Amino acid sequence: MDNKRRAASSFVFLCGSENPTRARVAKMYTARRKIQKDKGAEPSEFEETVAQALFDLENTNQELKSDLKDLFINSAVQVDISSNRKAVVVHVPYRLRKAFRKIHVRLVRELEKKFSGKDVILIATRRILRPPKKGSAVARPRSRTLTAVHEAILEDVVYPAEIVGKRIRYRLDGSKIMKIYLDPKERNNTEYKLETFSGVYRKLAGKDVVFEYPISETA
Repeated sequence: MDNKRRAASSFVFLCGSENPTRARVAKMYTARRKIQKDKGAEPSEFEETVAQALFDLENTNQELKSDLKDLFINSAVQVDISSNRKAVVVHVPYRLRKAFRKIHVRLVRELEKKFSGKDVILIATRRILRPPKKGSAVARPRSRTLTAVHEAILEDVVYPAEIVGKRIRYRLDGSKIMKIYLDPKERNNTEYKLETFSGVYRKLAGKDVVFEYPISETA
């Protein structure tokens, strides 16, 4: 009889709320709905951490709760910008990009608190299509060309700032670097990230870009 009682109490302990391991697993499982990877692939440990952060914000932040309810991400990766600077690049579904932009400033602010010391960049997931074969009747949408996707990524990287000008400079070795001028209206939300913008865009598009604000002329 005593053996049965001991077995029963052990079962309650393992399956009940007192088991911290079970509680962590259950929490992570519920956070899984905040990430949906292509072809049902398993998320990495870092991606699970980002999904958990979104899940926690949805359940604890009243300002973001209703907006985050139906949102999820596709992937997340940590990018080294410099020896002492890192960024968290989060890819979100293209069809949800407008919903994410609606809460962009607030969401990024809260995520950067959770990933202390790291800049957070949100990018819409886009796919580049190869040019159709010669003679093919299938037309490729312009939005799926390499150039168009890279331009769209550039706009995502600097959001909420808008791009107001571009200039290409050629180095002595023949290589080129693009200067991007950003609208100063969002300077307070973006200036501290200019180095991150350059590093993330180089990582995603393989192009060197420098971000600046236009110099205002005073009378």
